[in-house]
Amino acid sequence: MTAGSSRPSPGLSPGLSPGSPESSGPSGPSSGRVRSRLPLLLVAAAGVVLACLAVSGLGDGLVYYRTPSEIAGSPADTGPRTRVGGLVVPGSVHDEGGVLRFRLSDGAAVLRVAYRGERPAIFREGQGAVVEGVAGADGLFHSDRLMVKHSNEYRAEAATP
Repeated sequence: MTAGSSRPSPGLSPGLSPGSPESSGPSGPSSGRVRSRLPLLLVAAAGVVLACLAVSGLGDGLVYYRTPSEIAGSPADTGPRTRVGGLVVPGSVHDEGGVLRFRLSDGAAVLRVAYRGERPAIFREGQGAVVEGVAGADGLFHSDRLMVKHSNEYRAEAATP
């Protein structure tokens, strides 16, 4: 009821004041709090979903490569496909009828590699390389992918006089 009046206020039952908990309507006093928190809860749920998607997507993009020492230490532990990185041993590169044979070293162990595929133009002895493939029972690492590590420095070829 309004002050000085015998008529009840619109929307209020007789005997209830506007500030009483029962005056919030049929849904109760907490429905306003839930509605005000709903956008925050939706944003938090969307953030969790996006974080899960990002982490699961990174699993395919992050690939660790092993060293020749790790392969020599546990050759049975290489799995179906493995990446191995090291330096191409000088004097070890031989092209034998479509198969490029060379050795990779990490300074402690040497891995013999047989690569089938197109030879990268910048592939050189003494340079870093990463090969992807499988370790064979014949002691060779059979690769079908060869990635060459190179510096970010560009040097123009010297002009000939």
